[in-house]
Amino acid sequence: MQILTCTTSDIDVLFWFYDQAIEYQKKTFGKHWLGFERERVMREIEEGRQFKLVRDGEVAAVFLITNDDPVIWKELDKDRAVYLHRIVTHPEHRGKGIVPIIVEWAREFCRTHQREFIRLDTWLDNTKLVAYYEACGFSFVRNANLDDISDLPSHYQWELALLQIRVGTRDP
Repeated sequence: MQILTCTTSDIDVLFWFYDQAIEYQKKTFGKHWLGFERERVMREIEEGRQFKLVRDGEVAAVFLITNDDPVIWKELDKDRAVYLHRIVTHPEHRGKGIVPIIVEWAREFCRTHQREFIRLDTWLDNTKLVAYYEACGFSFVRNANLDDISDLPSHYQWELALLQIRVGTRDP
């Protein structure tokens, strides 16, 4: 199993994963992502922030990282953190421990890049997903309502749950 940086040739794979996630969200939850701009995703690839988890030669999951997230995390963004976004697991790999693998990768990323936190957000009322992230080691930090989402995908209009894992010397 490997976690690799996506290349521009992965753009269609990423959008396939996003489409799968949206269909899954529609079936299992009352909200869903509202799509992503191709130019935004291409820029994220070119910046080296889009990743894929490859298992047995197949892309099993994709995710995005950023090293700052001031619109969502506001004053807490001053902390040294890596932020995980758009974690999507291939339908055939759901329930097979993919997120814990990504979390372990993020722990190592934090150690290598002197970051203290792994952070992510999800919709506050998606209690099942919040509980899953907590089972993966995340702690609930707080709710967040965003005032200006003009630089974010439109699904950020809904109230969020902010979660984090502390990494480093205090890491158990």
